[in-house]
Amino acid sequence: MITNFEQPLFFFETLMFLSVIFMHLSKKSSSVIYLYAAQSLFVTILLLSSFIKDLSFALLLVVVVIFGIKVVIAPYFFLGLIKRHQLKFSSSSYLNGPTALIVLAIITAITYSHLFKPLAVLSPDNENALLLAIAMMFISIFLMINRKGVLSQMIGILSLENGIVSFAFFAGLEQSPVLELGILFDILVWIIIASVFASMIYKQFGSLDVTAMKHLKEE
Repeated sequence: MITNFEQPLFFFETLMFLSVIFMHLSKKSSSVIYLYAAQSLFVTILLLSSFIKDLSFALLLVVVVIFGIKVVIAPYFFLGLIKRHQLKFSSSSYLNGPTALIVLAIITAITYSHLFKPLAVLSPDNENALLLAIAMMFISIFLMINRKGVLSQMIGILSLENGIVSFAFFAGLEQSPVLELGILFDILVWIIIASVFASMIYKQFGSLDVTAMKHLKEE
C-alpha cells in the first residue's frame, strides 16, 4: 500500500522505468543520452525527498553531487563524444522494435511474478516500487545486450546503477553519505575513462558498432 507521501515518489519511479523503456525504442544515440539525463534527474528528486524529510546537510551534498555528475557531466561527455567524432546518430539493435517490446513485457511480467515477491519484505508498503526498480535493472541489462553501439551500452550500465539506487531508496537501504560520495567519485572516473576509451576505439576503427568492429583488423 502506498501512502500519500509515497505516491509522488512512486510516480517518479514510474517515470524512471518509462525512460529505460524509451531508451530501447529510441533510434538516436543523442535521445538515449537525454533519456538518461531525465532518468538521473528523477533519481535526484527521489533523494531530495529524503533531505526534505531528514534535513541532513550531508544528504543534500550527495544530492547536489549526483545532479552534477549524472545530469550534467555524464551527458556533457557523451554528447561531446558524438559531436567531436561526428558519430552517426542512429543507434541500432539486434532485435527490432516490436520484438524488443515483447521481451520487455516478459521481463516486467517475470519481475512481478512470485519469483521476486519475497523481496517485498524489505519494505511491504513500497512493494510495487521495489518490483518496478528490479524490472528497471533487468531492462537496463537487456539494453546493454540488445544494443550494438558502445555508447548505448555505456548508458545501459549507468541506467542499471540508477535502478540499484532507486531500489535501495524504496527498500530503506540507506548508506552513509561518505560511502555514497565515494561511489559517485568512482562513477565519475568510470565515465571519463569510458569516454576516452570509446574515443580511442572510434579513432582506430572509425566505428563504435560492436558488430562492425568484429570484422575490423588493426592495420
